[in-house]
Amino acid sequence: MIKCIAIDNEPLALKLIESYIDKSSFLEKLAIYTSPEKAIDLLQKKQVDLMFIDIDMPDLNGIDFVKLLDNPPMVIFTSAHCQYAIEGFRLNAIDYLLKPFNYSDFFKSAHKAKNRFEIHQPITTPDKTENNFLFIKSNYKTIKIDLNNIKYIESINEYMKIHLDNSTEVMSLCSLKSIEDKLPDYKFMRIHRSYIVNLTKISVIDRNRIIFDDKIYISVSDKYKSKFQNWVNENILV
Repeated sequence: MIKCIAIDNEPLALKLIESYIDKSSFLEKLAIYTSPEKAIDLLQKKQVDLMFIDIDMPDLNGIDFVKLLDNPPMVIFTSAHCQYAIEGFRLNAIDYLLKPFNYSDFFKSAHKAKNRFEIHQPITTPDKTENNFLFIKSNYKTIKIDLNNIKYIESINEYMKIHLDNSTEVMSLCSLKSIEDKLPDYKFMRIHRSYIVNLTKISVIDRNRIIFDDKIYISVSDKYKSKFQNWVNENILV
């Protein structure tokens, strides 16, 4: 997650950026501010990876504020005027958003920050102790299930049904929430109050429906649509 803040002296513009941050699965909002001065304390005390900052602000504009910082985070400037763009990029800004901008414009800029952020992350070796399996109680037995073999998981009243690659099913008296907490979120996602899917097993996405190889269709509910679409956007080749 990219930890970010937003600074803009216009409340409506700040609220819009806040909503865009909340909508983006790879961004974590730390705080929003109506002036640069209010952000100094947090920038000194916490790790901030990305800052969305308006240029046209009274007392201290966005460009001058970034110049004052000894070790500024990644910066995306916002402004209603294009004449500041060159100076902004001289400060190694990620991007320059010209107001008014929509979520598509915001997402493209934020994704540029994500790409730069990932490039500078240290390469880590996967934890060899991480389990790739779960033990599930079913019919008085305890069954070992390889996570890679799970296609999707379905909630049926108080029971949970695990659908596996080989067309077998394992039933257990267990809530969907309890198994969701044990699954790696980079591979599994809840897309409906009754379904968790293995993202690597998806064959086709048709509008708001997920299709698996054997023509199984599962709809993405409104509650999880935004999160799922963000994942699609991050992995789509356009």
